[in-house]
Amino acid sequence: MNVFSLSGKTALVAGASRGIGLAIAQHLAQAGARTILAARSIDKLQKHAQALEASGFQASALRLDLTDSDSIRAAVDGLETPDILVNVAGTNIRKNFAEYTKAEYQHIMRTNLDGIVELTQQIGARMIERGAGGKIVMIGSLMSLLGLPYVSVYAMTKGALGQLTKALAAEWGRYNIQVNCIAPGFIVTDLNRQMWEPARMREWLKGAQANPRLGAPDDIAPLAVFLAGRGADYITGQIIAVDGGYTTTAVWPFEPER
Repeated sequence: MNVFSLSGKTALVAGASRGIGLAIAQHLAQAGARTILAARSIDKLQKHAQALEASGFQASALRLDLTDSDSIRAAVDGLETPDILVNVAGTNIRKNFAEYTKAEYQHIMRTNLDGIVELTQQIGARMIERGAGGKIVMIGSLMSLLGLPYVSVYAMTKGALGQLTKALAAEWGRYNIQVNCIAPGFIVTDLNRQMWEPARMREWLKGAQANPRLGAPDDIAPLAVFLAGRGADYITGQIIAVDGGYTTTAVWPFEPER
């Protein structure tokens, strides 16, 4: 039995139109799952789903706006209960904490936390009612584990997702639902590409973590596939960093004498 196969499973990926979410959706489909790519950008989703289907995989597109409760309810009502839920959707605004407006605060909270909570409540309730278990994978952040400046509101949402992961793992374990969180490190996406363009940022990274390169969405997707499958049946409540060693290592210019 191939524990890495997702054949016969259905996966819903919330936030699958680009970046980490798209990479995860593609890898889930390639592992055999019937994959539902969900986000607001239905045109993009349809193109990605069609490309997967043209390659022989099972994929479909679903419009889902996590800032809109009606959109969440409509999306869930139109689905059979998925075996796998991956929550990727998120946004960020980088600035001094004292300068965030109420509108900016509410937008980040609604996108990164409130909508994911609503979706997870509804999908989780259906998983419990079905009685066949399930897998829920949150996409957190380094901010689920530590702090960096100028991302305070984003950090609040990602810290909350980490704690929600642990609490749901405890609460839903009796229903054979495993809940885990991936904490991506410095992964280049459309949301942060410009931030990494200055040479000083890349030079800093060389001294900040064991693997000195920036990450890519395809560095995150394989772990999501593993956590969605049978090989992770005894793994739950974990926040797992995929970060080149940033949260656990540092390097320095010292070299021992020979």
